[in-house]
Amino acid sequence: MIASQSAKAALLAAATLASMTLPATASSGTVSSAPGHPEVRRVLDRTVAAKLAPGMVADVRDGRRSWFGSAGVSDTGTGRERRRNERFRIGSASKAFTATVVLKLAAEGRLSLDDTLDEYLPGLFDGSAYEPGRITVRQLLNQTSGIYAYSDDPAFFATGVGPAWFEHRYDTHTPEELVRIALAHPPTGEPGERFKYSNTNYILAAMIVEKAAGRTFERELIRTVIRPLRLTGTSLPRTDPGIRGPHPVHYSILFSRDPRPTIHDATRMNQSFAWSAGGVISTTADLNRFFAALFGGRVLPPAQLREMLTTVPTEGANWIPGTRYGLGVFEQELPCGTSVWGNAGATYGSWSYAMGTRDGEHRLTTQINGDWAPLSVFTDALAAEFCPAGTSRDADRVLPPLLGGGRPA
Repeated sequence: MIASQSAKAALLAAATLASMTLPATASSGTVSSAPGHPEVRRVLDRTVAAKLAPGMVADVRDGRRSWFGSAGVSDTGTGRERRRNERFRIGSASKAFTATVVLKLAAEGRLSLDDTLDEYLPGLFDGSAYEPGRITVRQLLNQTSGIYAYSDDPAFFATGVGPAWFEHRYDTHTPEELVRIALAHPPTGEPGERFKYSNTNYILAAMIVEKAAGRTFERELIRTVIRPLRLTGTSLPRTDPGIRGPHPVHYSILFSRDPRPTIHDATRMNQSFAWSAGGVISTTADLNRFFAALFGGRVLPPAQLREMLTTVPTEGANWIPGTRYGLGVFEQELPCGTSVWGNAGATYGSWSYAMGTRDGEHRLTTQINGDWAPLSVFTDALAAEFCPAGTSRDADRVLPPLLGGGRPA
């Protein structure tokens, strides 16, 4: 879920009325001249024409073939068009990177998915209602640990809404601080009992990486994923508020409850509040390269890839419909019955979806530089690319619960 029913209602209202406040330059549907993929191109055009986002991009990788399409603008002030090499905040799609780092360490014998949290983080849970000796690394990664999401904490969430966001946009949060916010709340379930999305799980996973590897999580991410795959547009800045390199303006309504929300530039912010759960910056091309290599078996050994693709049901968790969650990735059944694999994410002013076939050969990554569009923007694009012609593309007209609750990650 987004955060709470009131926050969800606010964003639903904003999605309906944003066209009243979005600058006129954002509605110009400038689409790339690259031929092909007409159904996906129509989704891009339709999204921007409806003022559901200033701009939208789609990047397809199918074997050795690639295609890029765009609509709208990166900057409503200058009219600058969207481009393929733009970098953007990927939100919870970061979890796929974090899980991959953990699984690489498992393959190297540095840790085990069956290890319990007390082995790596002694004392962290003291005085809480949690039993770290019963919670495993695997349960962190498949979201069945029962650990409360720090981003659901009402006081923490309030610092990221409306005017408060401007007061706190450059705040630095340590991983320990985020975890302690979560531990002040009771468990959401018994370890291994059920899926319950929690950003805390992935903060803890990165803390365990640092203990097991003896170096920072950022360095392990570079060593195990970014450098081997030559992901030149991908980084985890942690406290740096900027986006280095070409990037679109990230337009946000900041969880406004105003029926006529003002749209703000939320590009610069310190995302230490999301870190390993949602702080990665990347590009559409890098995301396609990463997931193609990951699902194609070129990143993890077979045993660890099997673990990643072992899923748990998400029904009843108020999460994305038609999905099953693995270790940092999920499987989603489209309205036509086709299943795609990958991850998606939302943060202030940037929502993205990176999905494709199980073998990694056929990928589609889409991104919008706004945060008030419905989930159908992304599922329609996926259906346009992966569903047989003529099949239903009707999608749930709800906002994407990609954040795991509370402030975006």
